[in-house]
Amino acid sequence: MLRDIERRDFMKGVGTAGIVGLAGCTSGGDGGDGGDGGDGGDGGDGGDGGSTGTETGGGDGGSGSMDRTIQYGVLLPLSGDLGSVGTPMRDAAILPSKQLADADLGGLTVEETVEDTQTSPSAGISAANNLINAGIPGVCGPASSGVNIQVSRQVFIPNQVVGVSPSSTAPSVTDLEDNGFIFRTAPSDSLQGQVVSQVANDTVGASTAATMYVNNDYGQLLSQAFVSAFEESGGTIQNEVSFEKQQSSYTSKLQSALSNSPDVLVVIGYPASGVQLFKDYYADYDDGTDILVTDGMQDAQMQKQVGNPMENVMGTAPQPSGPAADAFASAYREEYDRDPSVFNAHSYDAAATLILANAMAGENNGTAVRDAIREVSNPDGTEVTVENLAEGVTMAANGEAINYAGASSAVDFDDNGDMKAVSYSVWQFAPDTETGIEVVETIQFEA
Repeated sequence: MLRDIERRDFMKGVGTAGIVGLAGCTSGGDGGDGGDGGDGGDGGDGGDGGSTGTETGGGDGGSGSMDRTIQYGVLLPLSGDLGSVGTPMRDAAILPSKQLADADLGGLTVEETVEDTQTSPSAGISAANNLINAGIPGVCGPASSGVNIQVSRQVFIPNQVVGVSPSSTAPSVTDLEDNGFIFRTAPSDSLQGQVVSQVANDTVGASTAATMYVNNDYGQLLSQAFVSAFEESGGTIQNEVSFEKQQSSYTSKLQSALSNSPDVLVVIGYPASGVQLFKDYYADYDDGTDILVTDGMQDAQMQKQVGNPMENVMGTAPQPSGPAADAFASAYREEYDRDPSVFNAHSYDAAATLILANAMAGENNGTAVRDAIREVSNPDGTEVTVENLAEGVTMAANGEAINYAGASSAVDFDDNGDMKAVSYSVWQFAPDTETGIEVVETIQFEA
C-alpha cells in the first residue's frame, strides 16, 4: 500500500514548532539516529585539526590533477547503543570505494578512513578530530542527531569540513548555523512524527496515546513531533515518559507510560535499550497494547534477543525508494552476502555524493567539496547511479555535468542540505522472512 503526504498536510500536522525547532532522528540522535544529545560540554577541543583539510590536488571545478587520491571519512557508531545498526551502515558507506577499487578512473584513486563514534558525542568529537587531522575534507556521518549536532558544531563547521549524515533526523539539524557544510540523506523527524501519528490514527485506530522516548534530541523532539501531530488530529496524549539508555530495568518507566491504558504506546529509542525495555514489557505488562516504534528500533535481531514474537509491535522508518534502490540492494548483497537494512542506502548515497563532489572539486578541500555537492547531485546532467559510479567519477573530474540518482531517494538537496523528497515504510518484525522485517505500507512525502 502506498500513501502520499502533501506538504500542506505535513505543515498542518506538525505545526510551525515542529519545523523550526524539533530534534530528531534517532538521537540526540543516532541511528535511526542515535546518540546522546546531552553532552554539549564535551569536546572543547573541537577546533583541532587543520582548517580546511589537506589539499592534495590543484585547481577547482574538475580542473585539478587526475593523479590524486579522493579521500572521504566514515564516522558511524560501530559500538555502543547503535553498534548493531551502525556496522551495516559502515559497510554500505565503504561499498562505493570497494566498487571503484578496480575501476579505471584516469589516475584517480578513492580511499576511505573509518572511525567509530561509539554512539557518544565525546567519542564522536575525538574520532572526528582524527579525521580532520588526517586531511579528510568530507565525512559520511555521524549517525545519531545528538552526536551529529555536537560534532558538526565543534569539529566540522569550524574546520570547514563537509558532513553528510545518513541517519541524523533531528529537525534541529536543519537550523544549524553551518555555513553550508552540513547535509543529510535522511529525512527530518518533523515528518516522521506526522507519519507515526497517521499510523496510530489510520492503522491502529487509536484515540489515546502515550510516548516513551530516549532522553536526548532524537527522543525528545520526535516525541514532540508525534504529540503535536496526534493532538492536531484530535487524539489525546496521556503520558510522555523519558528514559535513559541501556538501563538494567525499565519497569517503572513502563508503569508510568501505561498507567492510563493508552490505545497505543509510541517507543522511541535504540536497539540495545529496546531489548531490555521489551523484555520488561512482556514480563510484566503484556496486555495487548498496540506499540509503535521508530527507525532507531528497526533491528531484525530484536525479537530473538527479547525472546518474544513481538506481534503487537509496528514501526516506521525511512524507506529506500530512489532510482537505484534495487541496484544498490543487489550490489550490497553481492558484496556482503546479506540484505541491506535501515539507513544502509542512505549511507551509500552519502559516501557516493562525497566522492563525486570531491572529483568535481578537483582537490581534497572541504569548501570546494561543499560547493560541488549540489552540482553533482541535483538536476541536471548525465544520470549517475550505483551501476555507473565509476563513469560518473571520471565525468565529474572532467568537469562534465552529472546528476547522482541515489538508492535512498533522488538525492536532491534543498537550501538547508535536507532532502527534497523522501519515503517512509511502515514495517513489522517478521522472523520467517529473509530480512526479519516486513514492509506493510509505503508513505511518500515531497517537500
